[in-house]
Amino acid sequence: MSTTESPSFYDHLENMSVNELLTNMNKEDQTVPLAVLKALPQLEALIEAIVPRMEKGGRLIYIGAGTSGRLGILDASECPPTYGVPHDLVIGLIAGGDHAIRKAVENAEDDPDQAWKDIQKHGFNEQDSVIGIAASGTTPYVIGGVIAAGTAGLLTGCITCNEGSPLAKSVSFPVEVVVGPEFVTGSTRMKSGTGQKLALNMISTSVMIKLGKVKGNKMVDMQLSNKKLVQRGTRMIMEATGLNEKEANEMLHRHGSVRNAVAAFEKESGSHSDSVN
Repeated sequence: MSTTESPSFYDHLENMSVNELLTNMNKEDQTVPLAVLKALPQLEALIEAIVPRMEKGGRLIYIGAGTSGRLGILDASECPPTYGVPHDLVIGLIAGGDHAIRKAVENAEDDPDQAWKDIQKHGFNEQDSVIGIAASGTTPYVIGGVIAAGTAGLLTGCITCNEGSPLAKSVSFPVEVVVGPEFVTGSTRMKSGTGQKLALNMISTSVMIKLGKVKGNKMVDMQLSNKKLVQRGTRMIMEATGLNEKEANEMLHRHGSVRNAVAAFEKESGSHSDSVN
């Protein structure tokens, strides 16, 4: 039996008080970062392989089903506003298509040929990287997709929560975040989902930093899509240049990003800020 399907360490959940349920779930959740810690060497190898390919024009493509697919879409969809990258640089694909983001599509994950068809709809080149996400490591949609991608010359990796799964054996760079049995037996949206989310955070954030989308510790290319982000960008410019709030805000609106605003200030003043450029 796979780890993700192993019986919960707890039983008679229906007889527990709310406090007991919360306490026990929290106890289990605390084991997830430790599982990710053990997978750091695998994550490092995957990221180190992805970055040079993206520097040459490659993209990052996530494929998954159910919770795993939704987590990939979440990570992909947050890259453009956070780092100012094109919407097709990081792509999340889910078995069953966009409809499956909100509602389960029956048998969608059982087709081993569909993921590659979905990838081809977006076009592909030899520098692209495909990461299959599947807690069990047995999802046909995901396994078929990474095998086809690898055959086409793309880099392949995975995030799974079982050791030695068929998915891990089908990719060049497996990441195995073995979180153990779920609190509710087999409910991999819980610890497994949390482990996958942490791994995805690490992958996309590390890649974007290495691609130059973060300076110091600041998201200098973020999209100014709401008042909060405009205020954040204004503060960044104030810190980097010494301008007052009104001047920094005007620079931000004039130049469209923190990076461009600070670069313009430095050009005009002849100064230089290591924290942004």
